[in-house]
Amino acid sequence: MNDIALLDATAQAELVRSKQVKPIELLDAAIERIEQVNPQINAVVTPMYDIARKTAEGPLPQGPFTGVPFLLKDLTAMYAGARLTSGSRYMKDVIAPLDTALVRRYKQAGLVIAGKTNTPEFGLVPTTEPKLFGPSRNPWDTRRTTGGSSGGSAAAVASGMVPMAHGNDGGGSIRIPASCCGLFGLKPTRARVSLAPILGDALSGLVIEHAITRSVRDSAALLDATAGPEPGDPYWAPPQERPYAEEVGADPGHLRIAVTDRKLTGEPVHPDCMAAVRDAAALCRDLGHEVVDASPPVGGDRLIDAFIVVWDAGVANQIDAMAQLVGRMPERDELEPLTWTLYESGRMVSASAYLLAIQQMQHG
Repeated sequence: MNDIALLDATAQAELVRSKQVKPIELLDAAIERIEQVNPQINAVVTPMYDIARKTAEGPLPQGPFTGVPFLLKDLTAMYAGARLTSGSRYMKDVIAPLDTALVRRYKQAGLVIAGKTNTPEFGLVPTTEPKLFGPSRNPWDTRRTTGGSSGGSAAAVASGMVPMAHGNDGGGSIRIPASCCGLFGLKPTRARVSLAPILGDALSGLVIEHAITRSVRDSAALLDATAGPEPGDPYWAPPQERPYAEEVGADPGHLRIAVTDRKLTGEPVHPDCMAAVRDAAALCRDLGHEVVDASPPVGGDRLIDAFIVVWDAGVANQIDAMAQLVGRMPERDELEPLTWTLYESGRMVSASAYLLAIQQMQHG
């Protein structure tokens, strides 16, 4: 079962489909792995074993991932009856009142949700070290960061607890931990995955939902299972031409690829990161694609200033919205110092300043 646990989700689902393995066997192996490894890396903060075992015993929906163990990041995605802390002491006792649309789609895909993973408070920073639960640690080297804010999910997947786990991304929160932990992380286009029924969008489309996976094919197939609008969504992404799973391994034709060694502000990128980009560019060139050096013509400093305005306002909005679940506004000592500072700053952003920042980000 240890060997099976290290397969990707597509392979595990095929073993269930062919009746070589039972869902409860996959789940028990995942739970055993969590119990063995989690004390060292602190990836899972809310076990949901009893719920998961009842689910795994069936009957399960026949989906692309029937019987595969899965974990939810403890932010945004609500599972009715389970704790929803958002990594915050302020929300440590909140119980989700319903399933969000994304969680319903995970269930319809046949996934068995075994617990929730660590996140920084409200997912605000690119590390995963909340005061509520303490830091997650990178399973490749526990002295190093998992990245964030989906760091608990990345640590869980990289350590073999589950083959993939939920994440969300506003400023790198899927992509950063995927990079830190040697996994695949994709931020889909805005409105590709619905935030219903709680949200129409978040930060004018800046925040999206998806996952961290071991393989590209898992990410593609999971996006097929979760993409699409829900009633009431303010807008949605155009339908794809064919399933994302069919894009994996498909001939892309001749591509023209731009590569830059500079940040949007004009500063150089870290040499290690640049070396990885150059390796990928050389591979693309060897495959017959055209690779050129080019940078997007955007005002980097202006874009960052606009992002900060949107982010600060988003923090204020998020905490004010969470107050409706908690039933009261937070006390200062219930939030981490950075969160409180961003909250105060965000409450000072005018509606006009917020909309202007959105316009600047959309204009580039």
